[in-house]
Amino acid sequence: MTLKYSGDIRELCYPFIYEDSPLCDYEIITDELCATLGGVISELEGDERFADIYDFLDKLQPRIFHMNGSVRGKQAIFEEQIQWLAGYFDQYQKEIEGQLHGFVLPRGGRPVQLLHSCRSLSKKAVRALVKVDAHGVEVPDELHRFGNMLCNLFFRLTVVINRRLGIVEPEYQSLSYNLKPPSRK
Repeated sequence: MTLKYSGDIRELCYPFIYEDSPLCDYEIITDELCATLGGVISELEGDERFADIYDFLDKLQPRIFHMNGSVRGKQAIFEEQIQWLAGYFDQYQKEIEGQLHGFVLPRGGRPVQLLHSCRSLSKKAVRALVKVDAHGVEVPDELHRFGNMLCNLFFRLTVVINRRLGIVEPEYQSLSYNLKPPSRK
């Protein structure tokens, strides 16, 4: 049996929920990313130690919804937004320069845990874009680039917040992978 809309608007959570396309999955993931980021923003609101991060995330949140609609609707993420994001990436990378020497176990308070969820949702969004593209739907190149940078920036923000609070995440040593960088010839 194929599931379909009953005709009762009260029973329809999203206009595209019944379509057989990974595009709907991408849109749902980016919707969750936007909502989770809203939780981070609320957690940081009013805390002067994180006023800069709050201001950045407050400006970022609408861009997540722009990312959401940029496949089915009109493209709204362009190189300009990637460069805007890159500026914040570089700023927060500089703040934690030399403090990470490998993988760490995710630790920290509520805003940090929500940012780790945002990091994971960014990966899911990029993976969904890969599937959308494989399904034959044209995906603007800027979207997966923006999503990848979001993931990496969210991780850096977790470290920045933890460091400002005096929290150092424990290093993690994988028993599954040799993490030495490949030698260059």
